[in-house]
Amino acid sequence: MSETSQTEATHINPAPATPEVAPAASAAAAGSEEQLLAAKKEAAANYDRYMRAVADLENFRKRTLREKDELRQFATSGLMEDVIPIIDTLSLGLAAARQQTEVKGIADGVALVQEQLKTTLGRHGLKEVKPDGQRFDPNFHECISHQPSAEVAEEHVMQVVRPGYTLNGRLLRPASVVVSSGPAKEPQV
Repeated sequence: MSETSQTEATHINPAPATPEVAPAASAAAAGSEEQLLAAKKEAAANYDRYMRAVADLENFRKRTLREKDELRQFATSGLMEDVIPIIDTLSLGLAAARQQTEVKGIADGVALVQEQLKTTLGRHGLKEVKPDGQRFDPNFHECISHQPSAEVAEEHVMQVVRPGYTLNGRLLRPASVVVSSGPAKEPQV
């Protein structure tokens, strides 16, 4: 073979090598584009899920506020339904009192209505705090006065001026009480 034919042969061989490299490069580029497209689709799906979660959270917040307002408005409806008959009884008692001249009958009627009201409120968790003779407890009692007493032990309740009330164990109003300061101390001369 001559030199020119060898040169031609070498020129012929490199030409087929170029098409082999080009498909590999274009396949890598196509793979990168597919990955980019897949990543964009995944990002769009994630953003959509995020926006739905934000909307769900906002709807939950609004629904919770609405339910809280409704609960606050209608929480006492059961109590009110139980108090309405007491109002009716008071109305009947007032009508009877206007026609009656005997005070004892009126006082008995009012006492019955008071008992009916206390019973109704008790069913809803209201409890009266009447600490006659108990040791003074500042958590449930309010001392309005101290008085000496030979009959009642020191720091014990002598008299309940105004009863206190708890609602399901929580203090609404302390009982106003007079507390014994023990036997009267004689002045020393």
